[in-house]
Amino acid sequence: MRGGGPRPPRRRMRLRTKLIATSLLLLAFVGAGIAVVSYLAMDTYLTGQLDQQLRRSAQAAAGAPGERPGGSGSGTTPPNPLQAPGQGEGILMLYVVDGAVDQTRSGWIDLAYQQHQLTAADTAKLRALTVGAAPSNVDLAVGAYRAETLETASGSLVTVGLPLGTLNDTLSSLGLTMVLVAAAGLVAAGVAGTVLIRHNLKPLEHVSAVANRVAELELDTGDVELMERIEPSDNDTEVGRVGFALNRMLDNVSGALAARQESESKVRSFVADASHELRTPLTSIRGYSELVVRTQHLDDGGRDAMERVRSQSLRMQNLVDDLLLLARYDEGRAPALAELDLTELVVEVATDAEISDAAASARTGAPAHKWSIAVPDAAVMVHGDESQLHRAVANLLSNAKKHTDPGTSVAVSLVSGPDAVVITVSDTGAGIDPGFLPRIFDRFARADSARSGTDGTTGLGLPIVKAIVESHGGSIAVASSQAGTEFSISLPVAGPA
Repeated sequence: MRGGGPRPPRRRMRLRTKLIATSLLLLAFVGAGIAVVSYLAMDTYLTGQLDQQLRRSAQAAAGAPGERPGGSGSGTTPPNPLQAPGQGEGILMLYVVDGAVDQTRSGWIDLAYQQHQLTAADTAKLRALTVGAAPSNVDLAVGAYRAETLETASGSLVTVGLPLGTLNDTLSSLGLTMVLVAAAGLVAAGVAGTVLIRHNLKPLEHVSAVANRVAELELDTGDVELMERIEPSDNDTEVGRVGFALNRMLDNVSGALAARQESESKVRSFVADASHELRTPLTSIRGYSELVVRTQHLDDGGRDAMERVRSQSLRMQNLVDDLLLLARYDEGRAPALAELDLTELVVEVATDAEISDAAASARTGAPAHKWSIAVPDAAVMVHGDESQLHRAVANLLSNAKKHTDPGTSVAVSLVSGPDAVVITVSDTGAGIDPGFLPRIFDRFARADSARSGTDGTTGLGLPIVKAIVESHGGSIAVASSQAGTEFSISLPVAGPA
């Protein structure tokens, strides 16, 4: 029976990748937080400086001559604050006197200190500002401005604005610089983190490699030595504690396997010795029972009793022979290999089974099975023990005959391939219970209730077939359904002897 291990889990992100990604994500969050706080702090600082400059310009404009009591007399044109020395580039002013805009003192100054008039839309936006309120941003046709409106001592209103272009350019440069620096920092941190994390996780990868090598060992049978161990390291670290725990687990498993192997060896030795010792008395019982039947005058009851003793001793002797054979295979005894014609062997075994079945049908009156043989015309050569392979094929044919109803079709075929030859024994019986299939090659396993038949079995026929086939480097498989059962033996083709 071929064991099917659990399917490997779906591939997920490796621990190293997860650690690097998590570190970069945290670093990105921290960097983004620092960048946002720095940007807002710089914005607040620059805006505060601009508001101070704007307040000084607005207070100077509100206190200019002509706007203070006792200033220029009537009929005298007040000085234009836009043309006053020290005004910043791009400054704008809007004077509203008695509800009308004073175009002479209203406008904005360009880089060449030339005065330009405000558009009607800009004038309307500036006049909508609240008198005495804190400075606010206004989008005008000439650009973005920070503006404030004050009331002069003469009762007129003056609105002063300073351009936001320099402030916005500074903030844009700061934002771009922080993005570039953060990206470069993330790349550098990713490279450095990959190197450091890979270096620090090497012991853990070694632990994983050891665990994988142990997982690939065949621990179910035979004498297994677990030589894999983790090199001693600092047990105060997480990786060191994992390695220490794995070493302890391997020591425990190694001890358990040694104890299991010792127990199995004792059982196998006992079975082999007991089987060997039982052969002689069983042969004696069988011989004396036949002697009594032939030499003594027995009535029908006595003759029947002695016949039962003979048949049961024969059955017991077959069981002992089977146990002894399995014990020898468990000891790892190799078969005596020789080149043989598998075509001839299969035909011979199948013919013997057909003749035996026909003779039994004649005695019991039950219909015989329908036998068919399909083999190549040419010889199919393999290296094997002829008697053992003969027994393996015969056991399969006997199994098909015992566990199917009379009249069932049994087919034997031989197919030769480039690398292996396959012997197939199939029948059209009721099939095998699916729940029994996983343990069908276990010793003493029986499923008589799953398939019709009256002949008793010891449950050792199929285990013997499996042991013979595997000792020849082959494999055996079974497939069964309600339409029938098929056993397939695969053997390697004959190479150089």
